[in-house]
Amino acid sequence: MSKIHITTKVNGEEVEFLADPRDTLLDCLRDQLELTGTKEGCSTGDCGACSVTVDGTLVCSCLMLGVEAQDKQIETIEGMAEDGELHPLQRKFIEHAALQCGFCTPGILVAAKALLAKNPDPNETEVRYWLAGNLCRCTGYDKIIRAVMDAAAEMRGAA
Repeated sequence: MSKIHITTKVNGEEVEFLADPRDTLLDCLRDQLELTGTKEGCSTGDCGACSVTVDGTLVCSCLMLGVEAQDKQIETIEGMAEDGELHPLQRKFIEHAALQCGFCTPGILVAAKALLAKNPDPNETEVRYWLAGNLCRCTGYDKIIRAVMDAAAEMRGAA
């Protein structure tokens, strides 16, 4: 099967790659573009480790084909920090020790950023529901929720 030439934007930069029509977006990000922050956990859309945003919508990149990325805006964990400065969510995850093994962390951070883009002032229940698709086997979630809530407050300019 012949590969298809794809032109898209990833983390604000135009990129091109050749995708087998059967390759997932996750495969293309990791294998073609060498963006390995996005993780493969389940390959069925159940764990959230592969979370990215596509045109501002949170998606499991293991469920999207790479050829569907044509002319899209894709954001991965590699695009979260800007100009060498950690995003407030990344800083708060460190401050709150909201990670252990780190495997799920990129997907949770991308999902949390997507939440705060839609709702800059979520309550705890909203954060828990939004992140319910991201599984973590290490932390127990409380530190993650506190870190997201703290980052949201900082980003709103609250004390």
